[in-house]
Amino acid sequence: MSDHTQNQENYWKANVRLIFGCLIVWAFVSYGCGILLRPLLAGIEIGGTDLGFWFAQQGSIISFIILVFFYAWRMNALDKEFGLEE
Repeated sequence: MSDHTQNQENYWKANVRLIFGCLIVWAFVSYGCGILLRPLLAGIEIGGTDLGFWFAQQGSIISFIILVFFYAWRMNALDKEFGLEE
């Protein structure tokens, strides 16, 4: 297998690993904190409402925006690492 093909495979594996990591964080915040763990978070107040409701309404959106910027920053670093920067 040529070095170019191996480099492409390693780049794709790193990209998929990053995507799965972001999806796991997103699922934990959206489904875990907002739905599954909501009864446990109900006693903690933030901004006049319980933490579970806050995660369901605003926390998941904020975490999604943070994940978008994190993904872009990390992909730029991967592009540089594999010599694919613009």
